Amino acid sequence: MSTAPKETETEAAPWYAAYPEPQSDLMNISRAEVLEMLKGSTGEAAGKDFVLVDLRRDDCKGGTIRGSINLPAQSMYQTLPTIYDMFKAAGVKKVIFYCGTSRGRGSRGARWLSDYLVKVGDNSIQSFALFEGIKGWANAGPEYVEFMDEHDGSVWERLKSQ
Repeated sequence: MSTAPKETETEAAPWYAAYPEPQSDLMNISRAEVLEMLKGSTGEAAGKDFVLVDLRRDDCKGGTIRGSINLPAQSMYQTLPTIYDMFKAAGVKKVIFYCGTSRGRGSRGARWLSDYLVKVGDNSIQSFALFEGIKGWANAGPEYVEFMDEHDGSVWERLKSQ
């Protein structure tokens, strides 16, 4: 007989269960590539050619990647048309989503935008998830930390041990 706890009606479904499962394949982008973009080495301008989107809600202690906008994942799906219209009007070519590790919210957000781009027939914008998310970025060394706003190293040290 199984000793695993059984689901009960009182257990809440995860927030993303209210929305369709993304269909598009995930496209990751490396932190090294994003760092070069932020440094201006690629000729791409932050906020014009690419946008970083931090999908964390209340778990954003420790800092964020410089220039990121914060759009909690829980409000993203229902605002996809508006998000798309803003990025399209601004001429953004790459949207890079991240969360703590980019295995949950970051990858889901990137795939939802990719699905929307397919739906509207737009291949001028690419949607990515930052490989290993903000945790990977914050722990990758001083050259990455230099491109963080409100960086708090003690937060990342605690998270390394978890």
